[in-house]
Amino acid sequence: MALEAYLLDWINLLLRWAHVVVVIAWIGSSFYFVFLDNSLVPPNDPALKAKGVDGELWAVHGGGFYNPQKYLVSPGRIPENLHWFYWESYSTWLTGFALFTVLYLCQASTFLIDKSLHAWSPAGAVAAALSFIAVFWVVYDLACRVFGQRAGGDRIVGMLVAMTVIFASWLACQLFAGRAAFVLVGAMMATAMTANVAHWIIPGQRKVIAQLKAGVPVDPLHGQRAKQRSVHNTYFALPVLLTMLSNHYGFLYVVSNNWVVLVMLMAAGALIRHSFVARHKALVAGKRVPWEFAGGGVLLIVILALWLAPRSRPMTAAAQTVQFTEVRAVIGQRCVMCHNEQIISKNVQLHTPALIAQHAQQIYQQAVVQKTMPLNNATQITDAERDLLARWFEAGAPTN
Repeated sequence: MALEAYLLDWINLLLRWAHVVVVIAWIGSSFYFVFLDNSLVPPNDPALKAKGVDGELWAVHGGGFYNPQKYLVSPGRIPENLHWFYWESYSTWLTGFALFTVLYLCQASTFLIDKSLHAWSPAGAVAAALSFIAVFWVVYDLACRVFGQRAGGDRIVGMLVAMTVIFASWLACQLFAGRAAFVLVGAMMATAMTANVAHWIIPGQRKVIAQLKAGVPVDPLHGQRAKQRSVHNTYFALPVLLTMLSNHYGFLYVVSNNWVVLVMLMAAGALIRHSFVARHKALVAGKRVPWEFAGGGVLLIVILALWLAPRSRPMTAAAQTVQFTEVRAVIGQRCVMCHNEQIISKNVQLHTPALIAQHAQQIYQQAVVQKTMPLNNATQITDAERDLLARWFEAGAPTN
């Protein structure tokens, strides 16, 4: 059992490492091209105009100068060495889904299910989680197909997607453990991002190239659709990254109405991202940078921080005194079943006073500050018991 857990930790580490690397590659290139599209200016050189260059940018980096150029619809000829940007996206989804499978789907009873919310069978919970991912893509894609090309369609699609994400956040937090619910909402949005690349952006580019090679006029609709989905992806990016990081911060998802926390944080990320997108356009047009969007995102974070802040607890001297027997009783009831001589979860044992004292810092950090332990609160530790552990640690973690 211990060996299996050890090997699983290695698989988790390596998948997480690979996932972070390819995420950096994909999100980095995505952000760069959004910046590039919004920073291009019409060329002054008649030769560039004659070649069909619609916009250009001069930049300096790494001791050299760069002059990227964008052609209106397509260049006059297809170069032999044409770089495609899609494996960054596909690798991100493949490693992310593998990590989600190893951590949540294969360990549904531990990480996905919170029986105080819904008493799923593991198979039922896995099926429901996968349904979230599939249904969101269908709803999102349908909204883009129906409204995306209409006048004011982007605004309608944005409202429909926002409403769908809010509803999915609420529903996921009613059905799954908080930690899993946050990650699941991010996974469904991340899947839509990669599906945009696989089903719209890359196929559209291939159709443009096929039309060029066939010598027929290029349909600009393919480029417009690809641009629309790329813009959606850039707004999804920060909310998705937030959900991927959230599993390390139990204070976000252990609170009541945790779906509100999730929605507010994702909204903050989208507002901040919009601020940077708008900044690129404003600088090129010589207009004021609309920092109020970033300000709105920061304000949401500040409101959340104040809402989730731990409350001070006025106590009498008698109330502040904690007997170690009380602490050991709480740990014995809530923690020792996973941290003992037979089961050494995360290399921590808590079945003796000496071991409790040795791991006092970890107990305080995981059970009191971050509230990530007990995992999914499977043993139903109470706020009063967390408070007792806090007072014990703050008093020096005595064992006598």
